[in-house]
Amino acid sequence: MNDISANNTLPKGWLLLFSVWVLATISTLASLFFSEIVKLPVCSLCWYQRIAMYPLVVILPMALFPFDAKVIRYASVLVLFGWLTALFHVLLVAGYIPKSAQPCVQDIPCSETHLNVFGFLNMPMMSLLTFSLMALLLFFMTKSESS
Repeated sequence: MNDISANNTLPKGWLLLFSVWVLATISTLASLFFSEIVKLPVCSLCWYQRIAMYPLVVILPMALFPFDAKVIRYASVLVLFGWLTALFHVLLVAGYIPKSAQPCVQDIPCSETHLNVFGFLNMPMMSLLTFSLMALLLFFMTKSESS
């Protein structure tokens, strides 16, 4: 029984979806903080990753109340798009993709990073890790709903 009001325990899928929403919300607030308050420049690839992240903050809570596991279909597409964009960005920053392939040569170069935490964790890597964790949580949610 997946009805939250029928018993006092929350379904595992609900908790996983809530965790994905928390990650999306923290990521959205952090990206806005760094661009609007700290004034770090935002490259084109960062904008594409934001395009994948921001809608999740709105879509996921609508599936939490009442719980609707079908949101996985929509959330997974956004997470996959964000993950692929973040992977491309990480490979570009690492030098595995030539700078001639970057989409933002004239404005803010996508191959430069303006924030490094612990000397190796830059914004594209944080984005990739966040999208990876979201994908993993959505995968576990799919498994919990099928059982």
